[in-house]
Formats: sequence, C-alpha cells, structure tokens
Amino acid sequence: MNKLTRFLRHLRSMQSINMSLSRGAATSALRAIDFTDPGSWEFSGFSQNGEDGIIDVLTRRIVRPNRYFVEIGASDGLENNTSWLAIARRYSGLWIEGDPESSEWCRYLFTPLNYGLEIMQRFVTQKSAAQVRETALHADPDVFSLDIDGNDYHLSRALLASGFKPKVFVVEYNSAFGPDRSVTIPYREDFRFAKGHSNNLYYGCSLAGWKKLFAKNGYAFVTVDSNGVNAFFVDPAAFNESFVEGIRPREFTENYSQAREYKMDWRGQFDLIRDRELFGIQ
Repeated sequence: MNKLTRFLRHLRSMQSINMSLSRGAATSALRAIDFTDPGSWEFSGFSQNGEDGIIDVLTRRIVRPNRYFVEIGASDGLENNTSWLAIARRYSGLWIEGDPESSEWCRYLFTPLNYGLEIMQRFVTQKSAAQVRETALHADPDVFSLDIDGNDYHLSRALLASGFKPKVFVVEYNSAFGPDRSVTIPYREDFRFAKGHSNNLYYGCSLAGWKKLFAKNGYAFVTVDSNGVNAFFVDPAAFNESFVEGIRPREFTENYSQAREYKMDWRGQFDLIRDRELFGIQ
C-alpha cells in the first residue's frame, strides 16, 4: 500500500469512526428503555443490528463490572459488537482477528484511540481456544462476542470448557435452521463461510442449539436482536436476580438479510441446505 492509498484509507476510516459515534449518540438518545423489553434497548453505532444498545444496557446492569471485553472476529474494528464499548465507553479489551490485513489496520486505527486495547492476529481453532482464556486479562470479561461465521458453536463449547466465563455472551445464530432444530455444522478447522455452500446458508449454529449449550453452562437466554442475527446470554450470578427474571425475550426472529435475499422464510432456506451434514446438539 503506497502512502497516498494509506492516507486515503485512513481518512475514510476516521470518517467512518466519527459517523459511527454520531449515529450511536443520536439513536441511543431516541430510546425509551423498558428493562423488561430488550427490543427497546437497541441502537447501532458500530454494530449492524442494534447490538450496541443491547450490550450497553446489559453492561450497565452488571453488579461488579471489570470493564473488559473480548471479541473474536473483530475485523478492522469499524463494524463490530465491542467498538462502542472501546471508544464511546472507554472499556479495555482484547480483539482477535484471523485476517492479517484487517488485524494490522485495526491496530493502526484503534490503539491510539484507546491504549487499553490489545489487538491480536490469530485464527482461533477448537484446539487453541483455551489460549484465549490465558491471553485475556480477565477470565470473566463483562462481554464476549464471537463472529466467525462457521465453527462458532465448537469454539464456544471449548472456551466454556476451559473455564472462560463471560458475564454477557453474544453469538450469531443461523435462522435458516429454524427455531426448534438443535444443530450446527460439523467442526472443520479450515471452514470458510464463503466456501461453506454456494448459497451462503450453510454456516453456524441454530438458536435452539445455542440455548442448549448455554443452559448446560448456567447461562440465561436474554433475547435475539430484531434483525435475527445475534443471540444474547448472561451469567445470572453477575446480575440482580430481579432484572434477569423480569426480561421478556424475543424468542426467535428470521434473519432479515437472508429473507430479503432468498425471498423465502427459514423453511424454504433450510430446504436449500437440507442435504448437507449437520451435527446434532444434545
């Protein structure tokens, strides 16, 4: 990358950061928060689907916060689930990204903005997942977000088995699997989303599968976002009991982007990948 190209990319990136901060400030102020209704919590600054708002409310209700996050699949930091915490709320945290270019650019952009950030280039596998727990400053970060469009279930299971216990756990689910089918794709260390299936519907874990995994590990389901992309779980021990028990979750939502692209609901989408191998979650 020559100096002019780098300068122009830097300029566009800083404009994007400023726009995200402005958008987040504007949309967060429009909320009328009802602590029983997660739909009223949403806003987007750096996130795509209202995640910033849900995470913002949940972190403010943690009884003993450590103001630390971990995100795997952080990309270049311009559009993820924890940049709002890092920049607007000055949280410290660990960002892990497998792509070398995205990781380097993330480090270049965000380290000067928050010296509490550690940015690591690493492709996390099931075997190396325990190293995340060893690398992180806290084994119980306030927030952990995972977005790798593939082996998410298998890495989450390995992380939890290693003793990693985030207070808020954010994962993507694949609504094409429907609300009740408890499945994920089989573990493949070399899985890449774009190569998973010609129509990009064969990836990740079902919502019911996530619910089973987290229930076994003592987590409570909070909600999914209104665009049908992310699911949120919390460790009840980190919150006041009345807050967690009072939440009325959105139980399932279709992925809006997938429904728009394929012009069919999850039943039709699942028919397109019905012949692919799936791993049943018990």
